[in-house]
Amino acid sequence: MEATTKDLRLHTRELLAATDRGEEVVISYRGQVRARLVPCNEHAPRTSRLEERNPLFGLWRDRDQQTVDEQVRSLRKGRYAP
Repeated sequence: MEATTKDLRLHTRELLAATDRGEEVVISYRGQVRARLVPCNEHAPRTSRLEERNPLFGLWRDRDQQTVDEQVRSLRKGRYAP
């Protein structure tokens, strides 16, 4: 993910959330890369905490790998009466 110093100042929470998800954020100033924001290994991954709090988290993990578009289309197709 890329961000500017203005993004860092105005959207710090979102950038930190990205690092919680394991993403690396590259910070640029006037078009030049100046810093890299990387996740800290000391904290547990966010997904494990969600799984502990909510037993339904990841319920569809075992389903076929469909795109979101395919899933929505399958939900929207017509139903036929018997």
